[in-house]
Amino acid sequence: MKETGVAILGAGRWGKHLIRNFLTHPDACLVAVVDPYPETLAAIKDKYNLAPEVRLATDWESIRNLRTIEAVVIATPAVTHYTLIKDALQQGKHVLAEKPLTLDVAECLELCHLAQEQQLQLMVDHTYLFHPAVKRAQEVVNSGCLGDLRYGYAARTNLGPVRQDVDSLWDLAIHDIAIFNHCLGQLPVQVQATGRVWLQFQKEFQVSNLPVEKEFQVTQLPVESSEDNQGCSQSLTPQQPANLQPDNLQPDNLQPDNLQPDNLQPPNLQPPNLQPDNLQPPNLQPPNLQPANLQPANLQPSTPQGLADLVQVTLTYPTGFQAFIHLCWLNPDKQRRLGIVGTQGTLIFDEMVAQAPLTIQHGYFEQNGEYFIPAGQHREVLDLESFEPLYSVCDRFLNSVRLSQPSSISSGWVGAQLVNILSCLSQSLHQGGVPVTVPQLPE
Repeated sequence: MKETGVAILGAGRWGKHLIRNFLTHPDACLVAVVDPYPETLAAIKDKYNLAPEVRLATDWESIRNLRTIEAVVIATPAVTHYTLIKDALQQGKHVLAEKPLTLDVAECLELCHLAQEQQLQLMVDHTYLFHPAVKRAQEVVNSGCLGDLRYGYAARTNLGPVRQDVDSLWDLAIHDIAIFNHCLGQLPVQVQATGRVWLQFQKEFQVSNLPVEKEFQVTQLPVESSEDNQGCSQSLTPQQPANLQPDNLQPDNLQPDNLQPDNLQPPNLQPPNLQPDNLQPPNLQPPNLQPANLQPANLQPSTPQGLADLVQVTLTYPTGFQAFIHLCWLNPDKQRRLGIVGTQGTLIFDEMVAQAPLTIQHGYFEQNGEYFIPAGQHREVLDLESFEPLYSVCDRFLNSVRLSQPSSISSGWVGAQLVNILSCLSQSLHQGGVPVTVPQLPE
């Protein structure tokens, strides 16, 4: 069987895992590795004992015309994805891109259509969709053993890493949204999000305002390791252009004059005859009410003025099923837990329990008059297949290339749908948590 020539763009934390997996796959031939830092390339060469014929380059331009490259694997910052993917497709090369596909729905759709027109495969590395626990979870949900589904919940927290290019919503939520969509076999029709900012007031993240470089300049991408569970985070972090931090991101009206302590208790709320002077001595106005301590996040708890550190997400599906997701990179209590609750039990995927990550907590109610009595309670540990999810991603990509068939699990269209959902969540987040209807994407 002919091997597929592969070039990998980005040799950061996740890029290294991709290099390792493609090196060991019998159907792949690693042709080139691109990274802007020569020292990173040298380390990769030594670590994996790369053959002399593997090209090491600091920019994509120098190797993009190599005829031996049939597929390109992109593990660079999301802000660079559109340009890199589009050029690779136009060069006639298949593409496997790290999540998210891009940061703009219109760009995602353009790339999906371009891949179709070129009869090329475009796949997104949503590694969780290839996890043995998620595969088994989908089977459990479809079996009906949970009874009627009630709701879902997920928590993804840790103390860092704190991203400087996107908020915690875009950094973390895509994993759990992908799992819920996959297990339920549905897409949400309405979403809501609220958030809080504590660390980065000076930065603002608006999907529609993110810059997309129109020229190919991989050499301008500095490397920054950004760890996330299962390695699904970006391996490179883009530089922040000056226009992403204009002065007007911190307008004076965030602390207007009428927030002075004297105005916090207007006269008409405390008429003189009800609150005589001797009932309001000076010590009833503590120092922490002074304007200097009135941070914008405390004044507008639902509308982040910067990159949100905490985000609460609600997804509503066509059946009425709702999923609630808690996201925070400012919480030392590391959680990677997702549950689907039914009338007969709850399916729990907890990555922090290495020996038993997938369980069913069985239980239901028996009614006795006006009382509801718990019954049938027991815990069942589910057996899982043993394989590395990322190797399965690489194998599925190579198989799609060989058979000229898109991946049914994680095609470019699946990636576009997830970006569409995240974009709607961003709208809700920046509008104070209003419900946003998720539009159907044109095919």
